[in-house]
Amino acid sequence: MGSRFVYSRWDGTQRGLDLDAESLLDGLSDDLLHHGDLEAALRQLMREGLDLGERGRLEGLSEVLERLREERARRLEEADPDGRLAAWSRELEDIIDEERHAIDRAASEAERSGDERRMAAGREAAANRHASLELLPDALPDRIDSLRSHDFESREAARRLEDLVERIRAETVQEAVDRLAEGMQATTPEDVARVREMLAELNEMVARRDAGEDPGFEEFMERFGDMFPDDPQSLDELLESMARRMAAAQALMNSMTPEQRAQMAELAERFAGDGELARQMGALSDTLRRQFGDLNWDASYPFSGDGSSGREAELRAAADLGDLDLIEQILSGARGPGALSELDPQRVEELLGPEAARSISEMARLSQLLEDAGLAERREGRLQLTPRGLRAIGQGALREIFASMRRERLGGHPAPVLGRGSEASHETKPHEFGDPFDLDLHRTIRNAISRSGPGTPVGLEAEDFEVVRSEHLSRAATVVMVDLSMSMPMRGNFLPAKKTALALHTLIRSRYPRDFLGLVGFASGARELTAEELPEVSWDYEYGTNMQLGLRIARRMLSREHGMRQVVMITDGEPTAHQRADGRIVFDYPPTAETVGETLAEVARCTRAGITINTFVLDATSALTAFVDRMSAINRGRAFYTTNDRLGDFVLDDFVEGRRRRSSTRRIG
Repeated sequence: MGSRFVYSRWDGTQRGLDLDAESLLDGLSDDLLHHGDLEAALRQLMREGLDLGERGRLEGLSEVLERLREERARRLEEADPDGRLAAWSRELEDIIDEERHAIDRAASEAERSGDERRMAAGREAAANRHASLELLPDALPDRIDSLRSHDFESREAARRLEDLVERIRAETVQEAVDRLAEGMQATTPEDVARVREMLAELNEMVARRDAGEDPGFEEFMERFGDMFPDDPQSLDELLESMARRMAAAQALMNSMTPEQRAQMAELAERFAGDGELARQMGALSDTLRRQFGDLNWDASYPFSGDGSSGREAELRAAADLGDLDLIEQILSGARGPGALSELDPQRVEELLGPEAARSISEMARLSQLLEDAGLAERREGRLQLTPRGLRAIGQGALREIFASMRRERLGGHPAPVLGRGSEASHETKPHEFGDPFDLDLHRTIRNAISRSGPGTPVGLEAEDFEVVRSEHLSRAATVVMVDLSMSMPMRGNFLPAKKTALALHTLIRSRYPRDFLGLVGFASGARELTAEELPEVSWDYEYGTNMQLGLRIARRMLSREHGMRQVVMITDGEPTAHQRADGRIVFDYPPTAETVGETLAEVARCTRAGITINTFVLDATSALTAFVDRMSAINRGRAFYTTNDRLGDFVLDDFVEGRRRRSSTRRIG
């Protein structure tokens, strides 16, 4: 209870999991591509956590909240707010039972005496005393008061009653003092008088502070510092510690029934009444409520303890429950990583353990980590990918697809390109996934020596590899058409399609910089997309698969380009929408002859313009297969029937093989 903590932002000094921006972006990429919202992807990662391999696991908020609920249940077993009241009531009933037995014994003795006058007097006295006990009120304070005026037969019962009253007085006063600091004593009248003096001086000190004067904290601690074993270093620290204890004590009181609270207050007033102590305590309580209103002053909890933990443990449990409530409120309401910076990692570790504290500290800086690495930036109040972040997402998608391809090929790339239809540019570049392993040994070894220093043998790392950059003599212009209709996410095809488009974009930009790549999204309508839009584009909530308009836009984009021109279309549905001459979009399912005819007419226009259409079909039905076969017959493009887990392999493999074939036909002798 004496521990102090403040909420502060992550400052980089707390122990973490060494989370890096690249690992974070990799973990975010699937949710980002699926939902098209970086902030939503961050929230999802916050909920689910992130596996960092050998570096450990970033626990998700759902795991932390589950641990929090377990800790709350444990603390609820550590307190019994009405335990003292119940114990006092049981002891009082035992005293009353003792008095009843004494009354009955006295009456029996009178009967055995044989003296008529004594027998009559004994009967009358027993009846009066039993009646007095039967008429005792139910409420404990009234019951004690009435019993104190009872004509006791048992001197032992009378003595025990006075002992109980004295214990209630002492425990009630000590309970009030327990609200202030751990270990503060009120066992003697002198102790109580010193507590009153301390409270009066503390209230005056607060008044001086509020008036802008020097409160005199050092002088106060010289006189009363022994009453505060946690050794506060400022008035605010002292008041915060007291506020936490007072709020915890109030939460314990709130957890009793209204009748129990009323009885406790009445007992304190009748048997431990100290008007000046109560006044000073009330003034301090009002001050602390105003200054620390976010504590659990008004909380109540379903405690289930048996009263064996002790008063100090109960106060600590109630204070912990207040902090757990606050942590749960912040975690449950966090709409982004920044909200978690309100939590103090030290206090979280005390309550939930080091793993939860490290995870929350790391999560608090997720956004900043991306921004500091240049992968994201805030635009109009929203966190969005930068061009560098977009490239990183694309490279991640490319790595994922290459990782699933045939490993036996040199460099992990499905089809070598350099060396056919190209000439060396005498430039080098760091090796990346997909590059042919055409090493520049001089630059590679120099990189290794620069990294590790001179000496033999020279140890090579992947980061040392540098390959010869080649200039391709052929040029291709490609438009990727991505189906954004509702069926794509419903069948699990949307994320693989976006990943494939991003991977192809990254491959072309890194390996074929002279090539043109355009992007078109189509659903009920169609529109041109930029590479920057692609990670955040989402599916269309309207029904329809408008291949006709998508192909028209792709044809117009390619009309400005030279070299080999192609459309790569990824879809899982037949054409069910098209645009009429007046600009109106019409939708019909099953597809009408008009929609199919208009779509095939656009295919014919692309064919006459020299544009090849290669179609990658997911979840093919017989009707979709029949349509694609008709389209391929007109255009002579290729059709690939695949699944969403192999889509990227098919698209990239076909693209690179096509570039290789085109380059080989233009080989320089």
